[in-house]
Amino acid sequence: MISKHFKWNFTPFQKDVQTKHLFQTKQFKELQARLTFMIQQRSFGLITGEVGAGKSTAIRALKDRLEDNQYAFLYLSDSALKPRDFYREMLLQVGIEPMFLASDLKRQFKAALMDIYENNKKTPVVVIDEAHLLSPSMLQEIRFLTNFEIDSLSPLALILVGQPELRDKLRLRSLEAISQRISTRFHLEGLNYEEMSEYINHQLEMAGEEHQIFTEASLKMIYKETRGILRLTNRLCTECLLDAVSRKQELVDEDSVERVIDDYRF
Repeated sequence: MISKHFKWNFTPFQKDVQTKHLFQTKQFKELQARLTFMIQQRSFGLITGEVGAGKSTAIRALKDRLEDNQYAFLYLSDSALKPRDFYREMLLQVGIEPMFLASDLKRQFKAALMDIYENNKKTPVVVIDEAHLLSPSMLQEIRFLTNFEIDSLSPLALILVGQPELRDKLRLRSLEAISQRISTRFHLEGLNYEEMSEYINHQLEMAGEEHQIFTEASLKMIYKETRGILRLTNRLCTECLLDAVSRKQELVDEDSVERVIDDYRF
C-alpha cells in the first residue's frame, strides 16, 4: 500500500532490511569495530542497549560480515534455557548429536569447540541474546566458558547481548568473576536528532524516494516521541506514512504525526 502510493521499490522502515543497506551511525561503526577486534582477540564482550536500540541488528550485521571459512557463528536468544538445554542447542548448531547427561554435554561442547578451533581452523563466535533474562545458574555456565583456555588464550569469542539491567546484574558480587573477564563493553544509545533525520532520509532513499517526504516540524515531533530509538522510529514513521496514504497526501507533516501519536500512544 505504502510503496504503491509513493511509487517506491519497497516499503521502508521494515526490520528485515538487508545489512548492506543499513544506515551506519557513528556508534554503529564504533560497535562493529570493537566487535571485530574482540573476535580477532577471541575475547569476551558485553553489548547493552534499550529495547529497540539496534542490538540485534548490530549482531545481524556482524554475522553477515564474518567469513564462513574462518568463523563458526553460534546464536542463542532463549532466555529460559537451563544449562543442559544450552549445551544441547549449541551442539545441535555445530551438527553434533548431544549426549544425555549434563556433565557429558559440557565435556562434549568443550571438545566440539576445540575441534572447530584446532582442526577446522575456525574461531567459534558464541552470541547469547536477551542475556539480561538469564538465570543465575545459566550465568554461572558463562563463567565456565570464560574459563576455557588454550595456551592462555580462549579458542572462542563470546558476546552477551541484553538490556541495561544486565550491566547492573553483572556488578553483583556473585558474578564478579564473570564481569572481570569482560574485555569489551558497549552501550547502544538512541540516535541524536541529526542522525535520526539522516536515518529517515536514508530509508526513503533506499526505497527510491528523491524528495523530502517528512517536513522539518514532523521530524522534530518524531524525535521528541521516540528519543531516537530505532524500533520506535520505524513504527512511528510507518504509521505516519499510512496516515498520508489514507489521506492521499504526498508529505508527512506535523498534523500527521500528531494524529498517529494520539491514536497509538507511542
